[in-house]
Amino acid sequence: MAKQTIKAAFLGVNGVDRSSWCSKIELTIEYEEKDATVFTSGGAKEILYGLEGSKLAVTLKNDVATGQLDELLWALRGTIVPFEVRVSNAVVGVSNPKYTGSVGIGTLTPISGAPGDVNEASYTWTCSGPITRATA
Repeated sequence: MAKQTIKAAFLGVNGVDRSSWCSKIELTIEYEEKDATVFTSGGAKEILYGLEGSKLAVTLKNDVATGQLDELLWALRGTIVPFEVRVSNAVVGVSNPKYTGSVGIGTLTPISGAPGDVNEASYTWTCSGPITRATA
């Protein structure tokens, strides 16, 4: 298995490439754990998995110029939109799968920082519906 560094990841939100504002992407796919332990479980806990509850975490460099990130995200606040993430901005393939789904833009942080800081914000948006993985 080849190890890999992330150098040019891809972030698409609402069908638009947002990679040039993004410095971190983390897609977490998780399922609810349900306790299925019974008296005959032999003294060990047993679990089943329930609903998928995934999250998309990104760090974005804010840009308040006309037509840039601030204006684009402002228009999406409070909505559920499609997203796509990839380890590389290269073409989708077996060594560069894409993960897609829908995400709720439930939080925005248009201003964040102290004197001399880069105006950036980290978001953890909740996914709505299942996440899919494709290699073509």
